[in-house]
Order: sequence, then C-alpha cells, then structure tokens
Amino acid sequence: MRAWRTTRPGPLTDRPLRMSRELLPRPTSRDLLVRVLACGVCRTDLHVVEGDLPPHRLNVIPGHEIVGEVVAVGADAGGRFAVGQRVGIAWLRCTCGHCRYCIRGDENLCPYSTYTGWDADGGYAEYTTVPADYALELPTGYPVVELAPLLCAGIIGYRALQRAALPDGGRLGIYGFGGSAHLTAQVALARGARVHVMTRGREARELAFSLGAASVQGASDPPPEPLDSAILFAPAGDLVPPALQALDAGGTLALAGIHLSDIPALDYQRDLFRERQIRSVTANTRQDAKEFLAIAQQHRLRVSAHRYPLDAADKALADLAGGVFGGAAVLVP
Repeated sequence: MRAWRTTRPGPLTDRPLRMSRELLPRPTSRDLLVRVLACGVCRTDLHVVEGDLPPHRLNVIPGHEIVGEVVAVGADAGGRFAVGQRVGIAWLRCTCGHCRYCIRGDENLCPYSTYTGWDADGGYAEYTTVPADYALELPTGYPVVELAPLLCAGIIGYRALQRAALPDGGRLGIYGFGGSAHLTAQVALARGARVHVMTRGREARELAFSLGAASVQGASDPPPEPLDSAILFAPAGDLVPPALQALDAGGTLALAGIHLSDIPALDYQRDLFRERQIRSVTANTRQDAKEFLAIAQQHRLRVSAHRYPLDAADKALADLAGGVFGGAAVLVP
C-alpha cells in the first residue's frame, strides 16, 4: 500500500512527511482491517507532523478522520461490524477501561489513552486498523468526503460546544472558522443560537455568512453584542484575552485545540471578573461521538470539504497551514 510517514517532525518546508510503499498492516485479534476510502486533514495532524505535539511513535502515519470499508474482522473483534461495512475511525483509539476516569465516563481523560495517527498508524494510507470497540457507525446520506470531517472536526467541535455551556437560544462567539468551527456553528444554529464569527480568511468569512452567522468580523474584533459562550478553535493564545472580554457576565470560553500558543498575561478585572471562566477541551469520549453522529443523521449538515488525492497529503497540510481554504481538506486514495 501507499502511506505517508512522519520521518522527522519539523516545519513543512523541511519535508517531514515522506511517501512510502509497504505491506498492509497486520491487525490483532481485536482489530478490524480497514481499506481507507477517505481521510480528513486535521490541524492536529499538522501539530503531529511539525512536532508541536511531542512524538509518541517514530515514523507514524498521521490521520484520524477516517472513513473506511472493513476488509477483515479479528477473531475477538465481536459482531458489531462485518466485512464490506463502512466504519469511522476517530482520534480516540483506546482507553484502559478501569481507571477512575473511565469508570466515571470521562474516558477522554484516561492516562493510558492512545490516539490514531499519534500513537498508532492512521489514515494517510490505503489501509489501516482500528480496535473494533472504538470503530464508529456512520450516519447515512453523506458521501465519504463529507463523512470524514465529522469524525474529528465534528466530534471535537460538539464537545467544545458542550464545554462552552451555551444556553438555549444563547449568543455564541466562534474564533477561527475552519473544519471544526463550520460544523459546530451549524449545530448551535440548529439549537436556536445566534452565532458571531471572528476569523481572518476571506473564504472562511464567506462560508460563515452562507451558513447563517449573525455577524462576521476580524479575528480579534469585538462581536456586536456580549456573548454567553465562546469557542476558540484557532491555535492562537493571543486571542484568549479578546474572547474573554467579549463574554457577558457568567460567560464561558472553551479552548478547543490540542495545542495553543502562549496566552498573554490576563487582567483579572478586565478579563475574568464577574464569573467569566475558561474551560479546556481534551479529546472526546465515544459517547460524544455517538451523540454528534446522531445529530448529523438527524440534521443534514453542510460539510465544506476540499478533495485532495492521497499523493498530495503534504500539499493539503501546507494549504491548511496557509489558510488557503475554508472548511476541511480530505484525502482520497
């Protein structure tokens, strides 16, 4: 099969990704062997490839928004999936199942958790594996290129929305408007929220307006009304102070990224007083995935997906880093 491996994490200009031809992966008895039909290109992949996230596995194949077709089922993989069935593979690959976090339903905080495209080879390839217990059933009615971004951008955005504690009919601010934000905005709009978008890119601004945003302005500009909740999708710590200042009393800012540049010093009176608060977002649970994919089945989400051939994975990452497109990029073998 063809596969991209992160041979030496570093700037994209140093070509940290290299294409290779290799044997198909060998699944364990609890795994599914999956032929990759599409794999989304996530900003987390960029952090893995460029070394913003410390390497967990040498020469790992990135990619964790995977839509695939089951080609083999391990002897101990259970009966949920059959050969020929489509499945989704997301960022969360495995947890221990018995620590205090897993027991109380917070498996995203499991200290023994592992992740697709970071601890184990992911979807920038023609085949991959997944533990059957962590494979996801997919909503119907979407082409594969539109399903792929749902499997991280959508799921993480949904968890960020939950962490932001948006009240019914509330006012939500979204900072950065890429693959995750444009899906989260639609979920919030379906719940009756007014959505204000702060972003820098012209295409992203146009997309936000087309989806129904009440206003769109520059990345650090104040929205036209105080916010009940805000989500920071852009990995820019310098946007935390203006996002906090945009909150109404009692408002919540959720930080959605796995990586964030340094946050400037906060002024307590200006940025935090009157019970404004910051919450981080760490990965997701399988329950998050189930709930979000049920929403995607109930509400036909508009997915802005830009198709790239598998051979152009390095270009797709470069375009993501450069803000060339709004929405999400998807690799198709």
